[in-house]
Amino acid sequence: MKLLMVIAHEKFRDEEYLVPAQAFTEAGIAFDVATDKPGSCMGMLGETVEVSQSIKESDPALYDGIVIVGGAGSAEYLWPNTELRALVRTMYDDGKVVAAICLAPVVLAYAGILEGRQATVFKTRLSEKAFAEKGVTFTDIPVVVDDLIITANGPLAAAAFAEEVIEALSSCPE
Repeated sequence: MKLLMVIAHEKFRDEEYLVPAQAFTEAGIAFDVATDKPGSCMGMLGETVEVSQSIKESDPALYDGIVIVGGAGSAEYLWPNTELRALVRTMYDDGKVVAAICLAPVVLAYAGILEGRQATVFKTRLSEKAFAEKGVTFTDIPVVVDDLIITANGPLAAAAFAEEVIEALSSCPE
């Protein structure tokens, strides 16, 4: 099992990266980290992550799923990223786990995979507008699982989010 975790190069939400990363490591799930601008990535709370892989050079065939981390940087750098949207769409079409937390579920909406599905997101005027425009059924609970799509609404849901991702990966055919 191997995941691709995606963070914005700045203002990603630290716990939404650190908590799932630790849970995946403890569960024996390998992961790579990709970003919109490789280099030293800075979280909203000061965590730094050195990332050498760009979203553009990430090969979906190498992964069993994708986990997109939220935070203010997600809205600024990941929402408009067409390469990330294409990557999400490909992984979804290939029957892989697609997960996003906090503001990042908007990327899934923009990728066109949430229409008519239940999902959650960190509520802001813009995230709610994006969900409404893309036909997403907003569900105001911490973690929502809709088939192989997992969404969570923020840092307090990071541990439960990670557990659902691990559960979904364990139920996927090899």
